Amino acid sequence: MARIPLAQRPRDLVYFLFFAIHLPATFLVDLQALYPKTWVPGIIANIPKFYVEMSNDPLIGSAMGYFGQSQTEAYTWFRSFLMVEAFFQVPVFIVGLRGLWKGSSSIYVLLLIYAASTTTTTLPCLAVILSTPISPTPLSAIGISLTAEQSLLLLSSYIPFFLVPLVMTIDMAIRVQTLVSAGQEKQKVTKQE
Repeated sequence: MARIPLAQRPRDLVYFLFFAIHLPATFLVDLQALYPKTWVPGIIANIPKFYVEMSNDPLIGSAMGYFGQSQTEAYTWFRSFLMVEAFFQVPVFIVGLRGLWKGSSSIYVLLLIYAASTTTTTLPCLAVILSTPISPTPLSAIGISLTAEQSLLLLSSYIPFFLVPLVMTIDMAIRVQTLVSAGQEKQKVTKQE
């Protein structure tokens, strides 16, 4: 069967672009909380600092230790999500990019697992953003707070990282079910012969 070009598979193209964007962002921002400081050149170490100064992101800021030790400890759960990102999601990005490019159905189960996992881990992150107090200026006296603009910025960056995997979960579940049904049907026909 001839390979259908990626441009003619719109959902796969969206997933491909999602992975292509997510992979460098993961290394340049998210995973810096896990790297030894000596591994990160100064110019790259400034990327999450700039991002947190601009957004006051309670998740990345706490994981990076920018908001003090008590916040870092309070967000240990988020650091565990970063470990999942490092050791599960990054390999899936690479395999997914290749499989999506080739149009391979053999990656559907892996992408289903990735998407369900990511949807599940992104939801509590959204809950943190939505429950972080909003104030005219960020206040440290009440813990972490956000301005309305920072809250909008964070929601506009976290919501796509929830919605794309959510859609991918549903899409890949349907694709896997279709393949399973076709296999079962073929098996029935073979038994009847």
